Amino acid sequence: MQFIKTEDLKIGMRLAKPIYNKKGVLLYERDSKLTTQGIASVKNFGLIGIYILEPAEPLPPMTSDDIAFERFQAVAVFTIADELQYILQHGRQSKMVPFAENILKEYGRLSHKINFVQNLRSKEDFIYKHSLNVAILCAMIGHKMGLRFEEHRDLIIAALIHDIGKLNIPKSLLDKTDRTPEDKYEMKRFEKDGVRLSEDAFAATPNIKRMVSQAFSEYDAFERGEKTVSKLVLGSRILVVANDYDKLTAMSNYMEPKSEIATLKHLINHPEMYDPQAVDALIQSVNFLSNGCCVELSNGEKGLVVQANDEDVLRPMVLCFSDNSIVNLAQKGLYGDLEVKDIMKTLDNRYVMDMSTIDKLNA
Repeated sequence: MQFIKTEDLKIGMRLAKPIYNKKGVLLYERDSKLTTQGIASVKNFGLIGIYILEPAEPLPPMTSDDIAFERFQAVAVFTIADELQYILQHGRQSKMVPFAENILKEYGRLSHKINFVQNLRSKEDFIYKHSLNVAILCAMIGHKMGLRFEEHRDLIIAALIHDIGKLNIPKSLLDKTDRTPEDKYEMKRFEKDGVRLSEDAFAATPNIKRMVSQAFSEYDAFERGEKTVSKLVLGSRILVVANDYDKLTAMSNYMEPKSEIATLKHLINHPEMYDPQAVDALIQSVNFLSNGCCVELSNGEKGLVVQANDEDVLRPMVLCFSDNSIVNLAQKGLYGDLEVKDIMKTLDNRYVMDMSTIDKLNA
């Protein structure tokens, strides 16, 4: 599976994920081949890009959990969009509490891991979908860390509103790819205004205000080289982990999405920014290297995960492609520091031939 930007789409490409219209109605199912009309629809929806199956790649199976998760994302994004717009216009919340409790009910009590499926995004719905995904991640992480109901619900609300200030950033500034220091300062100003707006909308709930403001301050402090993660309340630490996990693995206009493994390594390798306990709770909530996943090892070897390792996610049992040998990376005495480097970026290693040139040579 590869992420392809909208401008690079071609007729005949196979969809790895379904496409819904702005009302949540399914338009194109997985494994559908892109047509001229399909590409036009993607452009009309303003999608940044879509996920495409490679020519030799079979359609990945989807569990009932996967289908339910995608359906929940598709429907819930409209609720959060309406609610955030209401807060912007009226300065107070309307239905945020019951919406947060619904997310808590669906994803804050899971007894098993899920495949965290990234959704398709446009410039218009990016903030809404990001905020929704961060809230779902906070629900799962908070559950693993044993948050009480009120604290758990407040964390989900904080996740839903943490980026509300970005909705007021002018489109001309938001679309710029070569932002100046002045542009960045201006964007930061809108984000700070959003923190104040969230404080006003939830004035009676100081815990929500604290989580949002502390998470925002954490990013400022990290940019200055300060280490403040230990000073944050637990909810803020969870919010920082969930926010960056979604931000780094999601499509955007400015960078290619990172793989789940590359993002996880980033979180693990920066304990000064990301609370290790919150990162561990994320690992307990999300499937990272499921059986059948194709991976590249730190020694350059490529293989297939045949048995995941719940104790150390980066050290599963792998079937090596080069000689069909089985390597159990959990046996550190045998394999030392050898671990999974990343998920394989491409599965289709066939040569692409220019058939017209071949026909000319044979003429």
